Amino acid sequence: MTVEARQLAIESLYEADQRDLSEPDDGLPARVERMVRGVLTHQAKLDEEIDAVSTHWRINRMPVVDRAILRLAVYELLHEPVTPPGVVVSEAVRLAKLFGTEKSGAFVNGILGTLVAKLVSKREKG
Repeated sequence: MTVEARQLAIESLYEADQRDLSEPDDGLPARVERMVRGVLTHQAKLDEEIDAVSTHWRINRMPVVDRAILRLAVYELLHEPVTPPGVVVSEAVRLAKLFGTEKSGAFVNGILGTLVAKLVSKREKG
């Protein structure tokens, strides 16, 4: 997924969160729509994964932008194995620094780093 596509997906997920929508907006490019639809469809499971590795913030207390970025990244990690985890994390951190608070980049990096380590460990155990 390109940088622009991820940014568009984050904007769409932000709006869906704010307006409590369960469907992506019309007119999104096909890949972006697929990703947003995937996040919205699997949101409960994605939130569980995020909550499981977040030690200080529950998902419902996180800033909306951070939530959208984390949900998209976790969706990619779990459902889009073509994209290397390092790329997913790097892009998520970049977007968090661009759109979030001054602490968002480090926060997103910490959550995703822990989650990637957990996923790698789970895969190694088979």
